Amino acid sequence: MEKIQHSHVQVKGLKLHVAQIGTGPKVVVFLHGFPEIWYSWRHQMIAVANAGYRAISLDFRGYGLSDHPSDPQNTTLNDFVDDVVALLHSFAIPKAHIVSKDFGAIVVTMLAVLHPDRVSTAALLGVPFLLPGLAPLQAHLPLIPPGFYMFRWMVPGGAEADFGRFDAKTVIRKIYSMFSGSLPPVAADNQEIMDLVDSSTPLPPWLTEEDLAEYGSSYEKSGFKTALQVPYRTMFAPCGLDDRKITAPALLIMGEKDCVIKFPGLEDYIRSGKIKEFVPDLDIKFLPEGTHFVQEQCPEQVNQLLISFLDKHCQ
Repeated sequence: MEKIQHSHVQVKGLKLHVAQIGTGPKVVVFLHGFPEIWYSWRHQMIAVANAGYRAISLDFRGYGLSDHPSDPQNTTLNDFVDDVVALLHSFAIPKAHIVSKDFGAIVVTMLAVLHPDRVSTAALLGVPFLLPGLAPLQAHLPLIPPGFYMFRWMVPGGAEADFGRFDAKTVIRKIYSMFSGSLPPVAADNQEIMDLVDSSTPLPPWLTEEDLAEYGSSYEKSGFKTALQVPYRTMFAPCGLDDRKITAPALLIMGEKDCVIKFPGLEDYIRSGKIKEFVPDLDIKFLPEGTHFVQEQCPEQVNQLLISFLDKHCQ
């Protein structure tokens, strides 16, 4: 970890926090999800650097140690896509391998559709290739109960009040505990999402108190204002890209015990092969014991899959 270098890059009037390790022309850019930051890729960054790649991970605007936008309520997934392109431009990187997690899947999907010349390969963990609006899953949305965490967090002010009862470290502890289970969090009508897990619940065995402190200190600085806006309150904004295909070689890594795979329609979208209508050159790998935080839970397996995929497309 001590070999990872940290800096800030000026992007569109904001300073974005960037972590890097490794050198050379083969570049891998890691995009985090929620409630993650650059740190969630610590195992993968070191592994790909040791394999001969330059690894770059950023905190999205409003996350971790990056600046908040001046108007977070108007921030969209398009801004995150633009930040990645601007970051590549800032480092004079013409093209990169993009690895993403959770809602970062939507960012990399948009990036690969809008800027195919900047994407060598695309690898996703925890969430398959989706565009804003979640088009392949829309028909299944009526099956989701109103207490579903995503619906709760879409309501302005609701999650802020729920989260605000606890310090940032406790919020992260609760979210990591909830999303390490095999079912998506759903609250009763008279219940808050944060109350689904007790504050004293032990961390998953693969996450240490030191790791939690890293996340907690970052979110103490950033808060959750932008993080709740993007992705949750912009996820269904139309993007007009539904008829596009991703041409870059792609990899999807899913845990068999990932709660996300229980979203109505999502597992069928992956296993039926329908996803390949959108992403034709796609390898799909399932990890039997993997949960939603598979890159932290099973780093050796994920690293092996990622490096094998990268090497295959760097010949």
